[in-house]
Parts: sequence; structure tokens; C-alpha cells
Amino acid sequence: MTGAGDTDQTGNITIISPSGESSGTWERLKSSASQEAFAAVWLDIQCQLIEDVTQGVVVLGAPEQGPFSPAAVWPEGSIGGSGLIGVIESAITKRRPAVGTEKWAGKSQRPKQDAVACPLIIDAQVCGAVGIEISHRTDKEQQQVIEQLEWGSGWLESLIRRRKITATDRLVTVLELVATSLHYDRLQAAATAVVTELAGHLNCERVSIGFVKKNHAQLKGLSHSASFGEKANIIRAIEAAMDEAIEQQSVIVTPPRQNAPVQVIKAHETLGKEHGTGSICTVPFSVGDKTIGALILERPEGEHFDSATVQLCEHAASLLGPVLEVKRRDDRWLIQKGMDHLRTHVQHLLGPRHTGKKLGVIATVLVVLFFTFAKGDYRVTGNAILEGTVQRAVAAPLSGYIAHAGVRAGDIVKAGDVMFAMDDRDLRLERLKWISQRSQRRSEYSEASAQHDRAKTRILATQIEQAEAQIALIEEQLNRLNVAAPLDGFVVAGDLSQSLGAPVERGDIMFEVAPLHDYRVILQVDERDIGEITEGQTGQLALTGMPGDILEIKVKKLTPISSAEEGSNFFRVEAQLEEETITMLRPGMEGVGKIFVEERKLIWIWTHKIVHWMRMFFWSWWP
Repeated sequence: MTGAGDTDQTGNITIISPSGESSGTWERLKSSASQEAFAAVWLDIQCQLIEDVTQGVVVLGAPEQGPFSPAAVWPEGSIGGSGLIGVIESAITKRRPAVGTEKWAGKSQRPKQDAVACPLIIDAQVCGAVGIEISHRTDKEQQQVIEQLEWGSGWLESLIRRRKITATDRLVTVLELVATSLHYDRLQAAATAVVTELAGHLNCERVSIGFVKKNHAQLKGLSHSASFGEKANIIRAIEAAMDEAIEQQSVIVTPPRQNAPVQVIKAHETLGKEHGTGSICTVPFSVGDKTIGALILERPEGEHFDSATVQLCEHAASLLGPVLEVKRRDDRWLIQKGMDHLRTHVQHLLGPRHTGKKLGVIATVLVVLFFTFAKGDYRVTGNAILEGTVQRAVAAPLSGYIAHAGVRAGDIVKAGDVMFAMDDRDLRLERLKWISQRSQRRSEYSEASAQHDRAKTRILATQIEQAEAQIALIEEQLNRLNVAAPLDGFVVAGDLSQSLGAPVERGDIMFEVAPLHDYRVILQVDERDIGEITEGQTGQLALTGMPGDILEIKVKKLTPISSAEEGSNFFRVEAQLEEETITMLRPGMEGVGKIFVEERKLIWIWTHKIVHWMRMFFWSWWP
């Protein structure tokens, strides 16, 4: 260290002797106007608390950059030795406390004194260090000295935080407060956390936040307090001060700053006098053009709110207010939310502007009136298929192979027309075989008659009769190989053109034939609607192949047996065509049928299915 006005540079520490401040007591910390004065008073107190201190230095500088220069030395005018400077440099470089020992010259090399230094780290950045020289101590006593310096350095860290707020620091502080408010879901927890953190950042005794309810501010968050009484005097005083700032829609600072506009501060003065508050700063905040609440910050006697701090409070309130307002709205009872929304919409409808909303309400009212009185025909809809009244099956007369197919599905046939023929080669060979056996038995019979062998003749006569019966059977089967149409009609199903030579068994159905101009309609009606259908009801049928022709039908029969298809149950309903003169009709045609039930309201017609489904769903889950 050097004298006043001199400089000495060792490592990254530039030593510049300050003018110095006189020592004082703990009370002088609060009244120190400058950073150097505060550091001098603090260092004087530390050197008095620690025994056998010969000298001390506090160095401060730009965070992580330097140069670090003395802000205070003790005793005033002293010059730090190279050993103390080296220990301070080591503490700053290594970012942890450092200890150095200076020894006596001579043979014994007995330790003379120790140098102890602790870095000042704020937000992970080294902003300076504090170092002292003391008489030699044991390792345990050195650790106690380090703990004393670290504990006391909290005052310096608080000074640096409060008096070295940059624009970036203000932005970071505001963003941290917003992040804190977003961390909580409920308004009470978020407001308490925000004001508590803000009180720590700005060195305030108490920070409060409130929101307007029924034209008066209501406290929602108090620093360092999770709960508070609604009727406490302090709460009423804070809410009155909030009302005062909200009504004037301006920031109120007491004691008033120089050149401040004239304001009503009666409630603020009452709060300060009755509850021992030195300085008060109240910042109202708004959403849009509506003031929704206020933020009150209170500091002890002797600490005032400067312009930078007030500006920081305004920024914080402008961002925190809308965020907390959203949480306040979400934290209400559902009926309160509904009433507020209803009140807002009514004001929009009865007040100026909001033309779109008014037109929408008018349209909704007209739609409701329409569905209240409008009626229409209620009809039960189902898939339909056209069938012949009589449907004959043409089957294979015996087992064999297909030799010829004259028709296929879609053809019109007349009674007696050959529909298909079967291969007769096996039967003809079988017939020839039995004819040969019959001739042989007749020859044997003649020989036995000539020999008068009666027993043998009787046996041969029986065998001849058997052969003749087999021949007659085979001839009958040959006559049935050409299968004819049983009636005049339409081939509904069957196609043997791709199965020539294929084997078939006796009784296999080859074709289905239905008569022309004699039809019935089969409707598949869902089980939910079958209760609406009765015999004699009329309806309409639209076929896929004839979409432009609407056919009139009449219900003739309801079948009480259901069939499951695609996850639903359907009942078979038979209906009769009112007119059958259309030549384009063919059995097997499909379409959609609608049975008229009665006239009902349109809203019921369009929603009854979903209502039915919901009733079944809730009934199945209801205990």
C-alpha cells in the first residue's frame, strides 16, 4: 500500500488510497451517504470486533473485471504491506478465503503475523475483497476470523446490491419476479412469494400488494407473511394508502421527492406515523385502461426511494400486475367467474360498439325460436333390399360334373328353359354295364330253363329284374341332367360359366329364381327405432339403381327376431310396394327406406339419437 494520492499495482489489484472516513459506530452504517463512507465505517467496526488487528483494507471494483481499488483502509492513512496485497489478490483469483503468514527474520523463523482475506461474491461474480493483518493465530483461530469476515461481508454485499443497480440488473430483477409469480398456481402463494422476493431485492421492511374489489383495494400479499388478519390495523392502513394512490392514478412517494407534483398523501402519512415506516412508495398498476391494484413498498427511517428504485418498482408492477390478475381471476369460485362473464356480456350488449356480438345474440335467439316452434315429418330410416315374393332354388339333381351353363345371375328365364346341364358320360357307361349284365342273365336263364333247374332260374329271374330296375333308374337320371327353370322369372343368384367341369354334390343350390312383378321390401330397422314402427304405416323407398324414382311402400309385417350387424341390432320389417308397374325393378336391388311415423319438432328429430345414446351411457355408469 502507498500513501494518499499514490498508486501501487500488484497482479490485478490497483491500489489507490482513498481520502478516508472517520470511524464510527454501528449507527453510522445507516447514515453513511456514500459507498466509501459505508465501507470505512464497516471496516472500522470489523477491526474493533477482531482482536489484534494491525491494519485492514476493503477493495471494490467492476464485477469479474476490475481494476479493484481500495474503498476503505484502517487505520486511516495506513499503507498495506505486500503480504496483505498478495493474500487479497489470491482470494480474488481463487474465489475463496486466503491466509498468508509473514515470519521474523533470523534463525528461529518464528511467525510474526497473519494476513486473512475473503472475496465479495455477488450473483457468482467477484466484486471485491476484504483483508486484514492480525497477530499470528492457530488454524482454528484463523478459521474463526474468516467466519467473522464472511458474516460481516453481508452488509457490504447488501450495499453493493442496493447502490449498484444497472439497467440489466433491473431487467433481471423484474424477470425473476415474473418467473416467481408464474411458479405458483394460486394467487395467495404467488403474491406472497413475489412481494417477499421484492422486499429482499430492494432492502424493504415490508412490501404489500392488493387488488381492487368493489371500488376498494383488498390486500392479497404481504412479504414474509403467509397469512394475515383481515381486520388488523396495519392491513386497513395499507389498503387505505393503496386506495389513495389508485384514486389519483399516480405513484406516491413519501417523504415527497424534490420537484414532485402536489398529491394527497394523508393515508401514507398515517401509515408511516402509526406503524413506524420511514419511506413509502406506492405504485398502482393496471390492465388496459383499468387500474386493478397497487404495490406498496416500505423502508425504515433514513432510507429513501431514489428515482432508479421507483422506476424499477413501476416496471415490476406493470408486468406483475397483469400476471397476478390472471391468477386472481382463475382463483375465484366458478359461480363468480360466470357472473363476471355474464355481467361483461350484458354490458357489451346494452352499451355501444360490439356490433358482431349483438348480431350473434339476435341470430341465436332466432334459431332458438325456430327450433322451439318448427316441426317436421319424423321418419324412421333403414337399409332396404328388394326381394321376390316367391323365390325358388334350383339345385343339382345328383352328384356329378357341370357340363353346360345356359344362364347366370341377372338373366330372365321362362319356365322349361334349360338353365344348366350335367355330364352324362358316367351314367351312360353305367347304363351300358347293366344292359350287358341283363343280356348275360337272360342267356343263363334260358340254359337253366332248358335243364329244368328251377332254383337257378328263380335266382336268374331276380337278377334280370334288378338289372332292368337299374337301367330304368339310370335312364331317369339321364332325363334329369338337363335342369330347367321352374317358373318365369329373374335369376337372382348363380353363375356357372366359370365352373364348367367342376364337381357338385346332390342338393347343391346352383341358381335362385324369383318371379317378375311380384316383390316385397325388406327393411333393417335399428332396435332404437323399432318401437315407432307399426303395421300399416306408409313410407318411401329410394333404390341405389334408381335414385331419381321414389317408390311408395306400406309396412306389412314386423319380425320380432333381431340380427347383429356392425355392432348394432336390427329387426326385419317387411313392406309392400304400392305400385309394381316399373319395369326396371329387379330382385336384389338395395337402397334406403323411410317409414313415416308422425309430425314432431325438428330439434327433437335431429337430436333424439344422441340424447338416447347419452341416456344409455349415463344409466350404465349410474350406481
